[in-house]
Amino acid sequence: MRLIIQLFGKLIESASRDFYQALENPESAQQKVRKEILKNLIKSDYGRYLRVKTIEDWHRIPIVEYHNIENWIHTQQQDKTYLLTSEKIVFYEKTSGSRGAAKFIPYTNSLRRSFNQMFCIWTHDLIKYGPKFTTGKLYFCISPQLAENKPFPKPSACKSLKDDSEYLDGWLKWVMSQFLVFPSGLNKISDAEKFKHQLAQSLLISENLEIISIWSPTFLKVILDYIQNNRKQLALELATKMSAKRRLMLLQPHLFQQVSINQKLSQINRDKIAWNLLWSELKLISCWDSANAADGADFLRSLFPNVLVQGKGLLATEAPMTIPLIPAKGCVPLLNEVFFEFLDESGFIYQLHELKQGKIYEIIISQKGGLYRYRIGDRVCFTHSYLNTPCLEFVGRQKEVSDLVGEKLHSEFVREILETLPLEGTCFKSLVPVKYPKEHYILLIDTAKINPAKIALQLEESLQKSSDYHRARLLEQLQPVQVLVSAKIPQIISLYKTNSGKKWGDLQQDILATQPIEKELLIELEQACLVNN
Repeated sequence: MRLIIQLFGKLIESASRDFYQALENPESAQQKVRKEILKNLIKSDYGRYLRVKTIEDWHRIPIVEYHNIENWIHTQQQDKTYLLTSEKIVFYEKTSGSRGAAKFIPYTNSLRRSFNQMFCIWTHDLIKYGPKFTTGKLYFCISPQLAENKPFPKPSACKSLKDDSEYLDGWLKWVMSQFLVFPSGLNKISDAEKFKHQLAQSLLISENLEIISIWSPTFLKVILDYIQNNRKQLALELATKMSAKRRLMLLQPHLFQQVSINQKLSQINRDKIAWNLLWSELKLISCWDSANAADGADFLRSLFPNVLVQGKGLLATEAPMTIPLIPAKGCVPLLNEVFFEFLDESGFIYQLHELKQGKIYEIIISQKGGLYRYRIGDRVCFTHSYLNTPCLEFVGRQKEVSDLVGEKLHSEFVREILETLPLEGTCFKSLVPVKYPKEHYILLIDTAKINPAKIALQLEESLQKSSDYHRARLLEQLQPVQVLVSAKIPQIISLYKTNSGKKWGDLQQDILATQPIEKELLIELEQACLVNN
């Protein structure tokens, strides 16, 4: 199998070679891809509407958000036309982000190839510079369909990608299918408990699993928690499908625990599964690891100390944007497939080669599916250069501000505060605004080693360093912050969001929620915390 993996690396080597050449001359690579994108715009109804004829007319293209072009997309869906591009629309993918209303993103074959190129470059990098893969067995994130989608004007044109592999072209998807751990019918399960149970079974019998590719690290934590809580039942059900040693790891995990000299016997949880031994062949976990997902990724690193937990590049339904490269020690932009522009805090726009190291910018993309100068809302920092190209680190989203009564809390301020709290071992952290019975904030966490009331006092003191928050408290516009602790919090929130049409597996954890929490969700969380206590 190792030989097959190496041969596959040779097969996709050309994509990596072309990309590295582009990294050497980012300005030239960007101008080339912009001309390619412009050709389709010029031939489209949208291009004619904007009176764009040459590259000198680029300034005529307005910087837009989804709502600015929603009518164009809706008309395309209704009439099966290609208004935004001259290339045929293959399907529309519904976004599944955790913010805002659903969007339907048009996909062309060219856009799908951009995702394909990203995957080939990433995979080649792992084969060449990463861990020595021997089985190639991998699990791609699959999300349960827990809620029915709203009626769509042209159902035949709408498609929901089942897992990461769905972004790939047919030939590459077929090759990868030989390595996939893909439980039959898992993506069609509508019940959350059944989904977790079947996925847990599939992962447990995959003893030679080498790669786990997910979005949010919280998703994997939920599955591991399910296995931990149902280990005896799972061991009984899979008695004939796993080795005796593996069953023993579930039934008597204390036999496999490694205790350090400094640990006291009272500190050891004898029922805690040794995850790194359960999947001893695991070499890579690919997931978000920056901004709000940093704590979750660090938690996975603590469970799998010998596994490469690699942060994903910046990837959205709208376009692939950055790729993690091991030699780069960071993420580089997919500069030969997507044209990038960058907006600074003063409103000035820069191209990739004009960026200044250490500065933070908002990304504006133009891609091959009909989105031009599209303000996607992600902010990045130019951390360092690889070859001649800036490495871009995701630092958060725009408009991450909560404002119930004028306190104007920003996510970066909240993140800095949470890092100072005694929350060692905590994976899930989210500060949410609440409107009833009176306006206040609640910090939701999955675990805590000290009394929640003490955490609340320290958090309140830190929040009042914001003059706007302090004023709101003095005027009694806001009540003191509260803290809720339960291991079930991440799962409850994920299930609640999926019932609103979001995908469970790729839900983002918000360090700061910008919309007040729904009353029904708050009640459910409070009840879980009462049971927990």
